[in-house]
Amino acid sequence: MIVIKALAIHFIGFVCLFYSISVSANGILSTNYLFKSKFLQYDLNYRVYTPNVENRKSLLPTLYLTDGQWYLSSGDIKKTLDKLIASKKISPIFVVFIDSRNPHKLTENRRNDEFMCNAKYISFFINELIPTISHNFAVSSAREDRVIGGISFGGLNAACFGLSAHKYFGGLVMQSPANEQHLKVIRRLYSKSSTLPLKMFLSSGGNNDNGRAIKKFYQTLEDKGYDVTFVKNNKGHHWDNWRPLLPEVLTTFFSINETDK
Repeated sequence: MIVIKALAIHFIGFVCLFYSISVSANGILSTNYLFKSKFLQYDLNYRVYTPNVENRKSLLPTLYLTDGQWYLSSGDIKKTLDKLIASKKISPIFVVFIDSRNPHKLTENRRNDEFMCNAKYISFFINELIPTISHNFAVSSAREDRVIGGISFGGLNAACFGLSAHKYFGGLVMQSPANEQHLKVIRRLYSKSSTLPLKMFLSSGGNNDNGRAIKKFYQTLEDKGYDVTFVKNNKGHHWDNWRPLLPEVLTTFFSINETDK
C-alpha cells in the first residue's frame, strides 16, 4: 500500500470552489510551475488549464497529460478545450500538462526514461503531483474523475499507469502507444491481470504507426472486457494523426449529459 508522504507543497493559489455551466470566456492557461520532486530527485515543470466558468457546485474532473508541452504546442489542445466546453460538448475540466523536459536545460528530454513503466515516475504522481493538485485546486478526488494520457511512449506510460496506479486513475488515453517490443510486454501483463475498473481511449495510425501491435493490444483489451474506444486512421506517427483525435479523446471521458446542458 502506498502512503502519501507529507510534502512541502509550493503555493499555487487556490482556485474558487464553485463553477457554473455558463462559460463566459476562454479557459486560463497558467505559466510554468516548477516542482522539486523528492521521488525523482530532480525538478520538472507543469502547467494547468482552468476552465473559465462560474458558480458550478461540483469539483472538476482532471486530465493529466504527459508530454504536456507538445499537447499545447503541436496539439493546440487549449483551443479544442475552449471550443468543446463553450459549446457544452464536454463538461468543464481541469488539465495538468507535465513537461517531460529538464526545466533547466530544455534540450534534455527525459521521456524515454520516465515513461517506460518507471516506478519512481508513478510514485511521483501518486505521492507528490496528485496531492499537490488536489490541495491547491478545486478538483475531484474520485479516481473515476482522473484520466491520464499521452502520445507514443506517453501512451505506453498511460497503459503502465492502468496496471500500477488504477486506484488513482479511472481513465487512460493511449495515442499510438509505442513501441512494438514494449507494447508486447504490456499486452501480456494485461492478459494475465484481472480486468481492472478502467475506461480507455486507444488509437493508431497506419503501418508506420505500430498499427499491427496496437490492434493486437486492442483485441486483448476487448477480450478481457474493457471499455475501450478504439480509433484508427491512416496517418503516421506524428501530430497529423494525434491532433484531429483530441475532440474524440475529450468527449470519450468528459461528454456532458443532455440534462446538464
